[in-house]
Amino acid sequence: MKEPLTFNIQSSTMKRYAGLSGDAGVYAFSSGKDYILVQFADRSLYRYDYKTPGKVHVENMKKLAEKGRGLTTYINKYVRENYAGKENVK
Repeated sequence: MKEPLTFNIQSSTMKRYAGLSGDAGVYAFSSGKDYILVQFADRSLYRYDYKTPGKVHVENMKKLAEKGRGLTTYINKYVRENYAGKENVK
């Protein structure tokens, strides 16, 4: 079982995901040097970092998030349950 995030979402600026394909499951994101936080439409918040799922995936996810297209598909195809932490935002 993954540990709950100990990250305070209020201390991070979440950016609304553009979702240019029109059916994005991703709602918002925030990133730092070695991580990306992804908030989904169901309000769940996931952290992906250089340790889990790894640098290549995190950097790809950051590029897709900024582009506003393909992030949900990428997560579903390549990282799925391979996240560093999860939290439900109220």
